[in-house]
Amino acid sequence: MPTTYIPGVCNIGPQEIQMRQRAGWLGVIATILIGALLFWLQSPGWTRLVLFFPAFIAASGFIQAQMHFCVAFASRGLFNMDKAVGVTESVEKAEFRKADQKKAVLIWTYSLLIALAVALLAFFL
Repeated sequence: MPTTYIPGVCNIGPQEIQMRQRAGWLGVIATILIGALLFWLQSPGWTRLVLFFPAFIAASGFIQAQMHFCVAFASRGLFNMDKAVGVTESVEKAEFRKADQKKAVLIWTYSLLIALAVALLAFFL
């Protein structure tokens, strides 16, 4: 695991990564519980599309953890490789911020596609 900030590659360290993994697991648990409730209530397919939201949180959390990259930090021009959670440093160079923003768009796109697949699967079941 890289221990230094690399533009467009990694912008978070171990503590921030753990936080995103927890968010991923919370999203998975919420998706399962809400999905189970909706199926148990025999709700119409369109109501199960709500699973998009917790699935998006799960996918986003796990992808950010796996890629060692925080989308929110990238959008604000920040990074945190070795400080306490929430303590950040600024990305000074515009070209570095641009590389980070491109990576953030990629992560959001992957998360969106995964969440959409989960929601559509629930809709058609």
